[in-house]
Amino acid sequence: MTSTSAFLALARYGWDDAWADEFARYDAEGLLAGRVIRVDRGQCDVVTADGTLRADTAFVTPNDPMRVVCTGDWVAVEPAGNPRYVRTYLPRRTAFVRSTSSKRAEGQILAANVDHAIVAVPLTGDLDLGRIERFLALAWESGAQPVVVLTKADLVPDAVTLSYLVKDVETTAPGVPVLTVSAATGEGIDVLAAVAAGGTSVLLGQSGAGKSTLANALIGEDAMEVQATRDVDGKGRHTTTTRNLLALPGGGVLIDTPGLRGVGLWDAQTGVGQVFAEIEELAGQCRFQDCAHVAEPGCAVLAAVDSGDLSERRLDSYRKLMRENQWIVAKTDARARAELRRDWKRKGAEGKAAMEAKRGRWA
Repeated sequence: MTSTSAFLALARYGWDDAWADEFARYDAEGLLAGRVIRVDRGQCDVVTADGTLRADTAFVTPNDPMRVVCTGDWVAVEPAGNPRYVRTYLPRRTAFVRSTSSKRAEGQILAANVDHAIVAVPLTGDLDLGRIERFLALAWESGAQPVVVLTKADLVPDAVTLSYLVKDVETTAPGVPVLTVSAATGEGIDVLAAVAAGGTSVLLGQSGAGKSTLANALIGEDAMEVQATRDVDGKGRHTTTTRNLLALPGGGVLIDTPGLRGVGLWDAQTGVGQVFAEIEELAGQCRFQDCAHVAEPGCAVLAAVDSGDLSERRLDSYRKLMRENQWIVAKTDARARAELRRDWKRKGAEGKAAMEAKRGRWA
């Protein structure tokens, strides 16, 4: 990586002076710098200044799902060997993490060193606002800037209906850009391409959201396999089965991901707070510092619901995600688990005392 040509070869994939400084000691050892563009069964494809090569990831801790090599990682690779090995990955600037579907309460890293998290939401069928909030919580927690992209806009011909749908999503995603696009007509693709040109973007969403079609529109060719969406329910099949990093012709790189059925939170309290910023702000005005916003007197959050300034759906979603996040943290942290148990007991005792006080007044 000492030559200018080598630097420029990787600059297309996001290499910069800061990465070069991080890599300096591995450069001195004669290792190659590269970015992981695909991971598959303990091996990965790495783009280097010498081209794309296949490397084994056995040297990197395989038993911790948070420390395995991931698409988007910058790595130090052996210059030769059969097989070649990835020796290590550079410290991640950002990491998109969700909880696994296993009962062991583990985190799974989906993409690394991401600048923009593009959440694809199809404008077919009913909008699942709760799912959007869940994706946004993970995106904010990762350190990336979320962007919501409403796909298949051509299937909503009525402008008034479309404006209402956009408004619903904007209310659900405060502080997040909301773009309306159609890969079929090209509407909004230039705006999205300009966003994606500003670094590394990861494309997220459920099956049938049109992610692969969107990726092809940004790349300008059919790089990703696309399958038709079922007309009956607006759902599609998984067309992307691995996470792939692709250089975009207009600048920037894109990580396409498989459709995510389960999007579990993983220690995402900050992200949840950012998604529900208006509730967090109201909570600071509650009479009690530990207000649960359920039935406490002087609760500013409940007052906002009563006045119509805050929707009941939004509050329910906030409660759900906060409970889920507390639970996953408690399962992985003994101290947090003990604190949560004490909190439950305290609130239970307070509720019991309140009921006894009421009975005393009734007697």
